Amino acid sequence: MPTASATAEEIRARILEKTGLTASAGISYNKFLAKLASERRKPNGQFVVPPGRGEAFVEVLPVKRFHGVGPVTAEKMNRLGIETGADLKRQSLAFLQHHFGKSGAWYYGVARGEDPRPVNPDRERRSSGSETTFASDLVDPAAIEAGVDRMADEVWAWCEKVAALGRTVTVKVKWANFQQSTRSRSFKEPVASKVRLREIARLLVRSLYPPTRGVRLLGVTLSNLEKASPGIPSWTPAGELAL
Repeated sequence: MPTASATAEEIRARILEKTGLTASAGISYNKFLAKLASERRKPNGQFVVPPGRGEAFVEVLPVKRFHGVGPVTAEKMNRLGIETGADLKRQSLAFLQHHFGKSGAWYYGVARGEDPRPVNPDRERRSSGSETTFASDLVDPAAIEAGVDRMADEVWAWCEKVAALGRTVTVKVKWANFQQSTRSRSFKEPVASKVRLREIARLLVRSLYPPTRGVRLLGVTLSNLEKASPGIPSWTPAGELAL
């Protein structure tokens, strides 16, 4: 873990030096725990879950914070009396499989801090995303859309760097009460300009207006990636932007 922590610190320092942006990191002995840990020190820090502590770390967390447990599943778990990792751990494998099908075995494992998925650093990237947690919640629509623009610009900068375009735009909003909303739109043709990406992301976040509470986190993701080709135009008819 000391080596992993030092590596994370170096990566975060390089990001800050090259882009001027802060970053958070999670360090642990499997992917699930590292993902959860990365949420603990946003927007600028890192958190370690060492060997032997994963199970206890998971027990105290709300299941709605678990990576892989969406709002619908979290609501279903709550109806079954499962609100925390400890509640989830008390359920039998048979019970979870009965209520959640194939995902039951996954929930049974992560409730015990287990995740057998291997880390593959060479896999082909399928999406580019950027998100940030704000120091104070955003309530003004203009500030919310400015935040979306910044996230879209960071995503587009990566796309330009690797010469990739995507067909699906997703906006994520985490509210002040930690509830999460997502809006997504897919297109037949790739999103081929930063202006286009900004426009789509703004329209997606506007579909959540009027905001009923402050915005704690914003994220923009471009997925269904493909290599850019010289013939793709950088404009599209305005009518296609209607959501």
